Amino acid sequence: MKRRDFIKQASIAGLATTSVAAPAIVHADKKIKWKMVTTWPKNFPVLGTGANQLAKLITDMTNGRIKVKVYGGGELVPAFEVFDAVSRGTAQMGHGAAYYWKGKIKEAQFFSTVPFGLNSQEMTAWLYHGGGMQLWEETYAPFGVIPAAAGNTTVQMAGWFNKEINSVNDLKGLKMRIPGLGGEVLKRAGGTPVNLPGGELFTSLKTGAIDATEWVGPYNDLAFGLHKAAKYYYYPGWHEPGTTLEALINKKSFDALAEDLQTIVLNACKVVNQDMSTEYTAKNNAALDILVNKHKVDLRRLPDDVLEKLKTLSDEVVRELAGKNKAAERIYASYDKFRKQVTAWHEISEKIYYNVR
Repeated sequence: MKRRDFIKQASIAGLATTSVAAPAIVHADKKIKWKMVTTWPKNFPVLGTGANQLAKLITDMTNGRIKVKVYGGGELVPAFEVFDAVSRGTAQMGHGAAYYWKGKIKEAQFFSTVPFGLNSQEMTAWLYHGGGMQLWEETYAPFGVIPAAAGNTTVQMAGWFNKEINSVNDLKGLKMRIPGLGGEVLKRAGGTPVNLPGGELFTSLKTGAIDATEWVGPYNDLAFGLHKAAKYYYYPGWHEPGTTLEALINKKSFDALAEDLQTIVLNACKVVNQDMSTEYTAKNNAALDILVNKHKVDLRRLPDDVLEKLKTLSDEVVRELAGKNKAAERIYASYDKFRKQVTAWHEISEKIYYNVR
């Protein structure tokens, strides 16, 4: 009798265990909805569509377990408040560029671009194989944000100007939209840097609110119609030789994910990081051909003495940023060490190959 009672009680306990365990399985399959806020105009070529691609990759690769909805700059939050929105948890993800947050984190600018610094290939190599990623994560950790490289513009153009630049003196008094460290360099050259989101560039240039603007390169510049607002198109993009665009991830939201979902999110960022740079490489020259041959844009190279002066000022600005605090000092030491190493290699590889082919 006791044996039968024991078996009966064990069976009941087993059923109870099964009934308790069931909700955990349902919870594991629960659909997660994320918002992604960006600094770019909605669906803007490469930048906006790159954010869309990232959202779609995460949604598709998780088989819908995470569904990401994208909001363009100004739709949910203003373009330059993306970092704060992700930090607060208003949105679980963001897409932008680290130099937009220089007012909050000065040293963050190293993780976007440095004038006369690393190009796109070198920047990605520093982040993932030179210690840059760890430093970037440490920089954003106090804000509850996880960064990931999620795009690169490659070498940009110097920008659109409504006045000729024939000497360093022509930079004095120039009111130009130019973010990050490049803006500080222009300021020291006598110009006035202005920070504007992409959606405001055409009108500001057309109305004379600014004298010049840089944006990205021919493919994006043509899409914005900047050739209708300025006459001169200068190169090279000394200020942004390979700008890394970033995905921002709210740490609490990320930590709440299962391990496989975390892996998918981070690897989706890597896919977009590579795909964006290759898209620019594929499409920039065709767009430049249209600008020059169809729209008769006056394409010009910045004079050597102007570039030399900007290089000198850039070195000063970067060294001063490195001295702001210990964190900036550590980041710059890592960046500078990697730059010297990769430059030495590229002197006998990439650079010489470009010259001989």
